[in-house]
Amino acid sequence: MAAAADDGGGEGVNEERGAPGDGSTSGAESLDRLYPAVGAARPPRKRTTSQCKSEPPLLRTSKRTIYTAGRPPWYNEHGTQSKEAFVIGLGGGSASGKTTVARMIIEALDVPWVVLLSMDSFYKVLTKHQQEQAASNDFNFDHPDAFDFDLIISTLKKLKQGKSVTIPIYDFTTHSRKKEWKTLYGANVIIFEGIMAFADKELLELLDMKIFVDTDSDIRLVRRLRRDIGERGRDIEGVIKQYNKFVKPAFDQYIQPTMRLADIVVPRGSGNTVAIDLIVQHVHSQLEERKLRWDMAALASAHQCHPLPRTLSVLKSTPQVRGMHTIIRNKETSRDEFIFYSKRLMRLLIEHALSFLPFQSCTVQTPQGEDYEGRSYSGKQITGVSILRAGETMEPALRAVCKDVRIGTILIQTNSNTGEPELHYLRLPKDISEDHVILMDCTVSTGAAAMMAVRVLLDHDVPEDKIFLLSLLMAEMGVHSVAYAFPQVKIITTAVDKKVNNLFRIIPGIGNFGDRYFGTNASPDWSDDTLDT
Repeated sequence: MAAAADDGGGEGVNEERGAPGDGSTSGAESLDRLYPAVGAARPPRKRTTSQCKSEPPLLRTSKRTIYTAGRPPWYNEHGTQSKEAFVIGLGGGSASGKTTVARMIIEALDVPWVVLLSMDSFYKVLTKHQQEQAASNDFNFDHPDAFDFDLIISTLKKLKQGKSVTIPIYDFTTHSRKKEWKTLYGANVIIFEGIMAFADKELLELLDMKIFVDTDSDIRLVRRLRRDIGERGRDIEGVIKQYNKFVKPAFDQYIQPTMRLADIVVPRGSGNTVAIDLIVQHVHSQLEERKLRWDMAALASAHQCHPLPRTLSVLKSTPQVRGMHTIIRNKETSRDEFIFYSKRLMRLLIEHALSFLPFQSCTVQTPQGEDYEGRSYSGKQITGVSILRAGETMEPALRAVCKDVRIGTILIQTNSNTGEPELHYLRLPKDISEDHVILMDCTVSTGAAAMMAVRVLLDHDVPEDKIFLLSLLMAEMGVHSVAYAFPQVKIITTAVDKKVNNLFRIIPGIGNFGDRYFGTNASPDWSDDTLDT
């Protein structure tokens, strides 16, 4: 969830179960009430299953664009998911600065795959009577029963195992869940934040690190006033009434006592940079112990001797196609000739790819007044997305054969220390979800960048079967990686080479496509074989 909707808490949904709705907060109710035995039965929760568009899962920092909807599904040599993620729980009062602290931790961690999950997404659905209470600020949104802990726990378990999940979206203006649900994926680090983050025994067992953000009550009240009036359309009287009747008593009874459960308490919230630095150091050490990284060497051997997937289509190797490959693979070929014959291959590749688009029968009348039974594209629109930098060289060929095609760009670079791709820049056309998307990259060796690009498109609601991955040259390893993770993506190329070397460069290959095309020299640490993997 790229930016959790708000800084946790202050409003929720409550089923009619007594205390929460009427605002009573009996002092005799102990903390043990919040911690039912693991496996204890709970009343069934109301849930919906609709899914729709989601907000772009991005967190932009001074260094780069951090992708916060999780990572593509990396697999080991046995075809199973990577090790479990490291889960950080962030608790604290309403408007204490939990989301701000979470963002600071994400930026300082500088790891490629992070999920930010807010407890605000898991409020229950209100009945009609409860809606009326909420409208008059007479409903308690700060009670443990306001949250769907069953859904929270099942969601965290799946994320921790690297599985995808759908998350409800809560509308704070109407006090209700939206029909749309967001999709999140597993990650190296999961940050779960909310006012009741430590209010369930089974939930606590899923947290590898527990942090309590301790902020002065006056500061929290000022922030809450600013947020609820400015962002949620509330009036000052209603906000203060809700705070005094529900928020403050709930903090004293349910939230503040959970501070003792925290591994680290962060006084002053985001202003305490020393505490945040210590947290980041600890998480780094835990990640190093767990070695949460993609083992490309293991993946390289995972599909040896396996047949190529049915979703792969290779341009027919005619004498003309093989002749062009001979020219562009030859290290003695001049840059001008390399560009010329690469463009010819790109044009043929794209023409070949367009034959896989859906077409329908249609009848037109010729100038001679006769009917012609033909075919026409039956989709809504075609959009091209290039993986920078080499992928952008394919854009002119796409524009030449697709009139008024829209173009988007994604910049993905592989971190030389971790071996995993990182998203640095993203620009996609609006309303891309109904388009057929031509994803372009000139070479695909390991498939890492291509897999991340596909995941980004999926997060923008592009159906998997509407994504076409085009590349001039691919390695078998990259083909298998993409097809295993995304079995409905159509993979189209002009040639497939069998091997990659220990630097994960395609063998026999084509060399560094970007350098040969643009006339640049690769640095010792970076190359298109690492940028465009």
